[in-house]
Amino acid sequence: MKAARQERLPQLDIYRALAIMGVLHVHSTSFAAGEQALNSPYYYWLNWINIFFKFGTPSFIFLSSFVLFYNYYGRPVTRSLIGNFYWRRLKYILLPYVLASFGYYVLTLYVNGELTQQPLENLSSLIGALLSGSAYAHLYFVFISIQFYLLFPLLLKLLQSSRFWVKWAFPLGLALQWGFILWNKVQLHIVEKGSLSISYLAYYMLGAYIAIHFEEIKPWLMKAWNGLGVTHKRLTVLLFTAWLAAAFTHVQLWYEARHFGRWTDSLWYELLWNVHTMLSALVLLYATFFIYRKAPLGLVALLTRMGELSFAIYLIHPLLLAIYRRLPHSISPDSFTYVLYIYGGLLVALAGSWMIVQFTFHRFHKSWIVFGSVPRSLAPQTETRPGYPAGTGQTQSGMNEKHGV
Repeated sequence: MKAARQERLPQLDIYRALAIMGVLHVHSTSFAAGEQALNSPYYYWLNWINIFFKFGTPSFIFLSSFVLFYNYYGRPVTRSLIGNFYWRRLKYILLPYVLASFGYYVLTLYVNGELTQQPLENLSSLIGALLSGSAYAHLYFVFISIQFYLLFPLLLKLLQSSRFWVKWAFPLGLALQWGFILWNKVQLHIVEKGSLSISYLAYYMLGAYIAIHFEEIKPWLMKAWNGLGVTHKRLTVLLFTAWLAAAFTHVQLWYEARHFGRWTDSLWYELLWNVHTMLSALVLLYATFFIYRKAPLGLVALLTRMGELSFAIYLIHPLLLAIYRRLPHSISPDSFTYVLYIYGGLLVALAGSWMIVQFTFHRFHKSWIVFGSVPRSLAPQTETRPGYPAGTGQTQSGMNEKHGV
């Protein structure tokens, strides 16, 4: 197989920005949508935000697979390629994950007054948290990404071996994912099944399928509406209609359960989440290219920078959100000011994380140890190697292959 260098897709940073905004909306409303504001007159809106924006993490998962297969599918699987692949993940994903897990775990012990109590048990618990992605609530995503990275070379080789596997990648991924869901419900009863990559296998396979067929899909993403054929227009309308229908049904199901206690079989929540978030991944892909093509340059630049920083923002934003929530206040959930307070947490988490990360990337040469891959535009200008922009260790084409976040 001849090695192929794919063109860089700057639109993907906008995709990352939209996905991280989804994550921030869900996390900032998590308490309010639970029990904190259950009797608030604004509860429907708070619950709506919390459920509608659940596309964030699944979209990152889809994008992670898309980026990897887009960059690697046309290249032979050699020892050098695999070695470089794992070295990059070790540096830019695994190391920040371990440090973030340690930091959040120790901080939690300190806040709970347990830091100096039972050190051996705490150490054992920390190791268990590292091996399960449970050191803090949001780190499960990085943990499942690491699981996928371990499987990626095998999946890549399999899909390269035959077009049959490419054709059936998504249906098989969906079948295996739902086979696991049903098995877990009937027999396994794994509570933290969301920390296992098989729970998202359909998203990975959908990303792989679209990446491999990207040249065929690209016209739908690149052309203006007037330039699309009738079939593409109809499919686009169908996609957005189905997406909105699934999203609003998903929101309503959770509202009925949380607000009125009208719970139904757990498989309905699983199914609607799956349909809603999978369609969201495709809608975001279309929206990303539309924004890049039509939006003002200032907005495109803003979203691009947010996307470049998204992995680091993902790692640090829960810390700022936790600090914000611990600040004393007397705002009643019955007041509209409470809704503004919730959005204030989102803005503090986003803006604070953004400033901290951007400053760190710009000032410290080894900032990748904590926050992952450094964007070209923020890397300290230290040295220039032939064929590489100053301050980076990445070629232009390699910029696609950052990570899902």
